[in-house]
Amino acid sequence: MTDTADASLSDDFHVFDTTLRDGAQREGINLTVADKLTIARHLDDFGVGFIEGGWPGANPRDTEFFQRVREEVPFRHAQLVAFGATRKAGVRVEDDQQVKALLDSGAPVITLVAKSHVRHVELALRTTLEENLAMIRDTVTYLREQGRRVFLDCEHFFDGYALDADYAKQVVRTASEAGADVVVLCDTNGGMLPAQVTAVVRTVLADTGARLGIHAQDDTGCAVANTLAAVDAGATHVQCTANGYGERVGNSNLFPVVAALELKYGRKVLPEGKLAETTRISHAIAEVVNLTPSTHQPYVGVSAFAHKAGLHASAIKVDPDLYQHIDPELVGNTMRMLVSDMAGRASIELKGKELGIDLSDDRELVGRVVERVKERELAGYTYEAADASFELLLREEVQGKPLRYFTVESWRAIVEDRPDGTHANEATVKLWAKGERIVATAEGNGPVNALDRALRVALEQIYPQLAQMELVDYKVRILEGALGTGSITRVLVSTGDGRGEWSTVGVAENVIAASWQALDDAYAYGLMRAGVEPERQD
Repeated sequence: MTDTADASLSDDFHVFDTTLRDGAQREGINLTVADKLTIARHLDDFGVGFIEGGWPGANPRDTEFFQRVREEVPFRHAQLVAFGATRKAGVRVEDDQQVKALLDSGAPVITLVAKSHVRHVELALRTTLEENLAMIRDTVTYLREQGRRVFLDCEHFFDGYALDADYAKQVVRTASEAGADVVVLCDTNGGMLPAQVTAVVRTVLADTGARLGIHAQDDTGCAVANTLAAVDAGATHVQCTANGYGERVGNSNLFPVVAALELKYGRKVLPEGKLAETTRISHAIAEVVNLTPSTHQPYVGVSAFAHKAGLHASAIKVDPDLYQHIDPELVGNTMRMLVSDMAGRASIELKGKELGIDLSDDRELVGRVVERVKERELAGYTYEAADASFELLLREEVQGKPLRYFTVESWRAIVEDRPDGTHANEATVKLWAKGERIVATAEGNGPVNALDRALRVALEQIYPQLAQMELVDYKVRILEGALGTGSITRVLVSTGDGRGEWSTVGVAENVIAASWQALDDAYAYGLMRAGVEPERQD
């Protein structure tokens, strides 16, 4: 583990990540030590300057993390940071056990949290305002004497400033004069708006001369905006979490903050080439914490550069920059064209180009595809969520015939209620493949699962590639209508082969028939993807 940050980046501006501490406080996140080590590697690979690992001594997991990270994570870009509090009231700093734990962590940088709100000092710490300042001064001075770099987080700073601005600024001065490299103004309750942040940071900077940072929570939906507002006012240290994870509604999101700093402000805050890793790192960390990546997250979401409206598509066909604020490749993302009942000719042409099919010289074909998509979406299909089904439809129109690997004669699914309250699910499929008639029966934990298994039993001997495919996700939606249990059902199926995933759609009056359509498309697309030649059709 290195004790110095990446020499290619200036110390004049800090990107400080607190995913492993503040981000881990999000409801639904419960990180193991192994998880924390993996996330630390990802963050270092991304190129942040500081990684706050947790609070050593506060719980066994964080203590173990600091013991292991020194041996197991060879940081190339980041410095490891330990988080803790100032000494307790009435206790000598040399005797404070949690301060000792901070030193024992071996972290070269320590972030101290301190009270800057007079009511918190008096009601939460139950001490005097003077003793609180002494606690800050003593702890910062002591840790500096021990060779540690110190940042100080002023908890509830903006609320405290509103109540007693003089005392809040006194906390900043005390920390800075004692040797804190950065004093971080924390919007702990997340209630600030950008204009308020700008005004306060600008005033505190002018009145104290301290180097300031910003830590914003997202309770007003303004954490990223508040972080950038603080930078506009002179803050040179931003604290964020990956994907905005954090307590309540979350923290300032690392990825849009960094992207804005690099692409909008022209400020170099990551090592060369690392900005293009933004999307990959965001999704990798989401996998570790076991949360589905937000599809609509700025810069990194799969929908961040997805275009649906025909008007947009027509403009993008001329110049993608007309409806995109950046080139998505700069952050490792891609532009996607969504096909729906809003699609026009440009949408279809661009989607075809995305799939490697040139449609620019065949207006009649494009017109047929547009009309077919609109007709089928009116019937309940959705192609923006089922790219694989759309590609099969498009290729059918291009080739003048459907892509067939097998022809279904019939299928059936049976659900049997048993006297003991259990259920038996059995499916039978009859089909033709490569000139052979095949009948297969299988059981499953539901009628759709039984159909899936029966289809596999029938086809895997002929198409061994199917063994690599598995059902990843299955969604059912009853479409609006007045028929109650007889309403139209839409099924979306996601299938994977270890190299990627694809989605297919089926629509019918019952869920089994809709599921069968989606499964039929899923396996046809998977075989096409695997390079298998379809059957000849006379």
